[in-house]
Amino acid sequence: MTRDEIFNIIKNHSCEVIPELVSHQFLPHDRLTDLGANSVDRAEIVMMTLEALDLQIPPAELSAVRNIGELAEMLYQRLQKSLF
Repeated sequence: MTRDEIFNIIKNHSCEVIPELVSHQFLPHDRLTDLGANSVDRAEIVMMTLEALDLQIPPAELSAVRNIGELAEMLYQRLQKSLF
């Protein structure tokens, strides 16, 4: 799976949780908070994404992520590690 595919999964889950984002042009530097996601929304988006990727990452590791692009990169790196 590529970084772009992971980014699109995050984007799709974001739109599912916050339907107003359907017309938003997502960029890697977008922050879920800035897009209107409250803490419950953000947790749900991340949880749905982790489930879709079949990953388990402790919440403490995700706290360093500042935007959607960094989240996609972290998940991509974790997927790469899980393959080996």
